[in-house]
Amino acid sequence: MRVYNFSAGPSTLPLNVLQEAQKEFLDFAGTGMSVTEISHRDKAFDAVVKEAESLVRELLNVPDDYAVIFVQGGASTQFAAIPLNLMHHGKADYIVTGNFAKKAWQEGQIYGEAVKIGDSSDKTYTYIPDVDTLPYSEDADYVHITSNNTIFGTRYIKFPECKAPLVADMSSEIFSREVDVKKFGVIYAGAQKNLAPAGVTIVIARRDLIQDPLKICPTMLKWKVQDENGSLYNTPPCFSIYMADLVLRDLKAKGGVKAMNEADVYKSDLLYDFIDNSSLFKNNVVKEFRSIMNVPFVTPSAELDAKFIAEAKKAGLVSLKGHRLVGGMRASIYNAMPVEGVKALIEFMKKFELENK
Repeated sequence: MRVYNFSAGPSTLPLNVLQEAQKEFLDFAGTGMSVTEISHRDKAFDAVVKEAESLVRELLNVPDDYAVIFVQGGASTQFAAIPLNLMHHGKADYIVTGNFAKKAWQEGQIYGEAVKIGDSSDKTYTYIPDVDTLPYSEDADYVHITSNNTIFGTRYIKFPECKAPLVADMSSEIFSREVDVKKFGVIYAGAQKNLAPAGVTIVIARRDLIQDPLKICPTMLKWKVQDENGSLYNTPPCFSIYMADLVLRDLKAKGGVKAMNEADVYKSDLLYDFIDNSSLFKNNVVKEFRSIMNVPFVTPSAELDAKFIAEAKKAGLVSLKGHRLVGGMRASIYNAMPVEGVKALIEFMKKFELENK
């Protein structure tokens, strides 16, 4: 029996996409082989990479002067790749709005002066600092943000307008809202939250910024090399890219990013509205900055939280346990989560509240 999977990542994928992958798993594109067996140099797989790149460009309206590459590893690997490709003058600004933003900043310190110009830890990362009043460095090579904070359930409503190129980790919200790519120097996103199985990361980078990586940058982390080789410098994570291609096709068929955003806002509004009117459940994020992808919530006690998680699992609502740093519960309602899943969660929450007043 299929359950509703609210995991923050790896996360649920569209059922029709999984069924399509299942259907051709043993014979991909008439090759007589699985996509997990085929050579990455085969024309059939090269077509997958090219189509996936084309769909990313189409769905996000990526200009031609930006590279779109698929690289190995999660977004955490890019925490190092970013300074190694961009920190030419040894200085960068970071806005720390959660755990992954903090890790990116800490990694940046290894390669130069990583200046923390904004920090919302004073209120347990429940808000986003005012980007208009932050002390941006005049000589920064880039400004780094995490646009949606998976653990704490916040997101940027307005992006910084800064002199230096803006670099954004969009792992947990890519393809969930329209963005003007031209306002960013780099956008990157690990696939396992809103796109595909773990193992691949999308990097969208303005080409003029990536022509001169630091001398100490490993070849595998040079975005220029990956771009020049069409994401095929070495054996890529073939299955993850293949699945990303299927999900991107599905996203296009469902109306693209605009339609997906409307559905995501509707789903999150349903859940937040219930929580806000509940006498048992509470969300602590400043309303203005609430994520439409990750919804954390708590009951009055850790014991009741644990009971909720256990009983929800029995009801087919899984992976609702909050991150170990914050506890409580978290419902990750990415693009692939059907509205029926959110409604089922709300109905269970209603029942649980009645039984545990």
